[in-house]
Amino acid sequence: MITKEQLAKLIDHTFLKTNATKDDIMRLCQEAKKYGFWSVCVNPTYVSLATHILRGSDVKVCSVVGFPLGANTPEVKALEAEKAITDGADEIDMVINLGALKSRAYELVERDIRRVVECTKARRKDIIVKVIIETGLLTEDEKVLACRLVKKAGADFVKTSTGFNGSGATIHDVKLIRNAVGPDFGVKASGGIRTYSDAKKLIEAGADRIGTSSGVVIIEED
Repeated sequence: MITKEQLAKLIDHTFLKTNATKDDIMRLCQEAKKYGFWSVCVNPTYVSLATHILRGSDVKVCSVVGFPLGANTPEVKALEAEKAITDGADEIDMVINLGALKSRAYELVERDIRRVVECTKARRKDIIVKVIIETGLLTEDEKVLACRLVKKAGADFVKTSTGFNGSGATIHDVKLIRNAVGPDFGVKASGGIRTYSDAKKLIEAGADRIGTSSGVVIIEED
């Protein structure tokens, strides 16, 4: 059984609300340091602030890109990712172009991801790129195809959901993604994870990382 301390190291402590304030982000970062979370996940405008607060700690800074719709052009997503890296981000969570996937414009989907991967890795080779496929809006076949395109484009993780559209992470989807990407590729479960039991089951299903705004509640749960 995974311990609370071990689980904390797998959590991206998240605050992505539209009305997030400076005080919210400061609190998020202090909580991440206190509980030993892997990272904080913030909107691009707060990457510099989070980087400043977390300097000297082990907590990483993750920025979202093309969030939450994924409908930006590849060029805009790449520019957004590059700016986040310049501001101090260690990881990028980008949203796939769902409309292109459903239109079967697979070359565009792959190029969209690859542009972000290439521009970030050119800046820092250790940057982690996670790709949100929004499982709640995809068919089973589309989920598998999306996973294959993410791998082909050179990203590091498939992430289930933004938490803003459709359903969040499910055990079924995590197992499906793990089967599609194989044992050595990153899988991040995100969306609707609010309890220690939820998180533990998703890790057991194959997730390497948990994205949640309920990290403190999960770790403090009796």
